[in-house]
Amino acid sequence: MTELFGTSGIRGTVGEEVTADLALEVGRAVASDGYERVVIGRDVRDSGQMLVDAVTAGLRECGADALDVGLESTPTVARAVESLDADAGIVVTASHNPATDNGIKLWTPSAKAFGPEQRDSIERRIREADYDLVRWDELGQRRSRGQVRANHAAAIADAVSFEPADAPTVIVDLGNGAGGVTPSVLADLACHVRTLNGQPDGSFPGRPSEPNAETLETLAALVSQTDADLGIAHDGDADRMMAVDETGTFVPKDALLAIFARDAVGEGERAAAPVDTSLAVEDALEAAGAGLTRTKVGDVYVAERTTEDDVVFGGEPSGAWIWPEETRCPDGPLAAAKLVDLVAERGPLSELVDEIEQYPIQRASIEVEDKAGVMAAVQEHVSDRDNVNTLDGVRVDTDEGWFLIRASGTESLIRITAEARSEDETAHIFEEAQSLVADAAGLETPLSE
Repeated sequence: MTELFGTSGIRGTVGEEVTADLALEVGRAVASDGYERVVIGRDVRDSGQMLVDAVTAGLRECGADALDVGLESTPTVARAVESLDADAGIVVTASHNPATDNGIKLWTPSAKAFGPEQRDSIERRIREADYDLVRWDELGQRRSRGQVRANHAAAIADAVSFEPADAPTVIVDLGNGAGGVTPSVLADLACHVRTLNGQPDGSFPGRPSEPNAETLETLAALVSQTDADLGIAHDGDADRMMAVDETGTFVPKDALLAIFARDAVGEGERAAAPVDTSLAVEDALEAAGAGLTRTKVGDVYVAERTTEDDVVFGGEPSGAWIWPEETRCPDGPLAAAKLVDLVAERGPLSELVDEIEQYPIQRASIEVEDKAGVMAAVQEHVSDRDNVNTLDGVRVDTDEGWFLIRASGTESLIRITAEARSEDETAHIFEEAQSLVADAAGLETPLSE
């Protein structure tokens, strides 16, 4: 059996990697592991109801109660674990993946995703079919639970402070996903709100589920041609949030991370972000008298780091933003409201972006037969150097920048990223990194863009 859980839970093609049988087994394993009261919800994918039914059957078969909140965003469900006094949460979603996929992600009462030990325990039970099936008169109950969206909206409203007179005009691109709480709460906060791709549809007809510069061209055009102050976009389950400024320009991911982090920290505090995060974030925090702590790639690792007392914000350039005082789940609707709050209080989003330095960055990938062997050789090559971080791949910091060599988690690829404060230095660092990979893999022309 291959590894079942990635850092973002279980994901794969419906009918292949993700089946009703697997969902049944997950439900059985969660209940058998001692979680007696479990919140369950799903995103808009057509396969979701089938998988919810199967997970629920597995939970009940092993004596756990299933609290079904229906079709809701991932952060809405994750927050509901605590509010409904449950032991765990299950969201049936493949997040930003295409319509062919679905998945399962598990949540704790703190709204943090299951960590490695918890995932390993569930996976062991599935692998060994170690389930505690109960008698016919001990089956768990399935109950519907409403009001979780209203509770989420109220929490978001409490987290922002702009006055109704300052409320911006916002276009929200839901991508046909489950993020309907965002336009609702923004409208309640007196924003002028228009929606794009607002009809929930698991085939994602409006645009691909992942929000990025390429998929948000319609949003960008609409913002630029209207009086909108900014555009907001979510993925299929609304755990991600990306933005477009008032000119219709996509906000660079690292710039958005830096804007949020700089606003959240106080002097002497820290923000958490993965090892592949831009120098721009570090520089913005340093200017504010704060620091950056780097994690493995994956929002679960960022969330875990926010449990440290002086870490007051966590983010991934992919669009996952975490304010631990609010929730440890990446919360796209909360991020949307936080960004609207910043624009209302500090002025145009384009000006906030201009305050963040942008540095040149180069990326490439190489296909290899032995990822582990190549990475071990790379690590050996740099073992005598200072400023080497092997938390997730091999990151080497230099006087002017850094490079990261990291094995893909899903493909037979080694990925290289290099960044510095000048084009020439970035090119120099990138060449050094690709030479390391070439030597480790025994290749002459190692990389393709």
